[in-house]
Amino acid sequence: MSAENVFFTPIDRICQGDVATCCPDQPLIEVAELMRARNISSVVVQERKEPIGIITDRDLRNKVVAAGLDPRQVLAREVMSSPLVTIRENGYLFEALYLMSRRRIHRLGVVDGEGRLQGIVTDTDALRLHSRSPQQLMKAIEEAETPAELATLRREMEQLVLHLHGTGVATADLVQTVALLNDRLLIRLIEIVRAARYPDLTDRFAFLVLGSEGRREQTLATDQDNAIVYADDLSEPELRQLESFSLDLIDNLIATGLPACPGGIMAKNPEWRRSLSEWQQVLDKWLRTPTPAHILAGSMFFDLRTLYGDPLLEQHLKADIIAKLKGNNLFLVHSAANAVSFCPPLGWFGGIKGERRGPYRGCIEIKKAGVFAITEGLKAMALQAGISEGRTHERVRGLQQAGILEGRQAESLLAAFDVLIGLRLRAQLLAVERGSVPNNYLPLAHLNRIELGRLRLALEEVRHFQNFLRHRFHLHQLNR
Repeated sequence: MSAENVFFTPIDRICQGDVATCCPDQPLIEVAELMRARNISSVVVQERKEPIGIITDRDLRNKVVAAGLDPRQVLAREVMSSPLVTIRENGYLFEALYLMSRRRIHRLGVVDGEGRLQGIVTDTDALRLHSRSPQQLMKAIEEAETPAELATLRREMEQLVLHLHGTGVATADLVQTVALLNDRLLIRLIEIVRAARYPDLTDRFAFLVLGSEGRREQTLATDQDNAIVYADDLSEPELRQLESFSLDLIDNLIATGLPACPGGIMAKNPEWRRSLSEWQQVLDKWLRTPTPAHILAGSMFFDLRTLYGDPLLEQHLKADIIAKLKGNNLFLVHSAANAVSFCPPLGWFGGIKGERRGPYRGCIEIKKAGVFAITEGLKAMALQAGISEGRTHERVRGLQQAGILEGRQAESLLAAFDVLIGLRLRAQLLAVERGSVPNNYLPLAHLNRIELGRLRLALEEVRHFQNFLRHRFHLHQLNR
């Protein structure tokens, strides 16, 4: 494994498994003695074998010594930091560093699938990494002070992904890397713009990312899709400031190298910046009248995720979406119809048909060829089943668990999706190598026979899935 690939080492291989623990009602003097005896800087607080918090040497300094408290009279639960921020043991080191960077902490609890404590991982676990790594880029993003610096770092991100791809890093890991770096870059831009010009901005709003970015499946983005939801009772001055902030933010985001959405799905536009109740009214309108424009907007919006701000607003919106869809299957039927409207570019004898003319002659547009059908079709099925959360992989597993997808069908769908996402990333990296803007057009001439065979099988699976959608949603009745 190359030095860069160390970054994708599973957490369970590098975490410290021998974790010092204490009970929440244990006197702090005993906790301090445990830390001294074992020469450690933290102790995890557990209650009924469940990790509920952590006490660090910083907690002892700031909450006890500086406050003049007697550690013999203080219990662990009174000074612990809670809840304990955790990561699954099958996660990757890069995910851990992202969490530590986002939360501004230095250690995470490592848990198994049932939430049981397995170890501790710290930021020092990354010190041995090669300097050309996601960790170094993440650090640079954290330290950036201007939008211009972030623009430079966005270009470096493209080169980093190109470099990691050349070292053999798996596509799934690269997609995750891009998603996390994109997240942190946008969050840092929000922090910079807010601190510089809007220090008194209300906290009662959420900046939402939508579509593939909302699912954390964005590769090297070609444009942006975002929105804002805010509390219903903001004052007029608060609303004017939030409007100014959104205009400023999106203009700066475009300046960093993320192009404007051609369809205008950006928080700077009033129709994508609304109060909670206004969004609920818009959802009603979309679901009652599933026109092509409403289907497109709803499909993008249903993959919403809070990147910055109050997550409760997102939770209210998602609950409202699920509740509304329970009594309205028509919108999902039209969404499924939209997913089958793009035919995979397969010829009569199984050949793959590229563009016949124009600047992309000999290429296929990977998103239209199959990615869109899988993600949109699965989204319609998941929402019908009351599953609102998750990436495409998680939706497939949820549908499989619900008995809606059979095991072999689920595995085939995921295999096809992974092949197509890998080729989409490859198409974008080819564009980066040529010095052009990343796009979804893949030259078929760049694929060898094995790769063409995998692409053909993936497209055939897309066609099978579209037939499944036609049957499940009775699409043959839609045009009657």
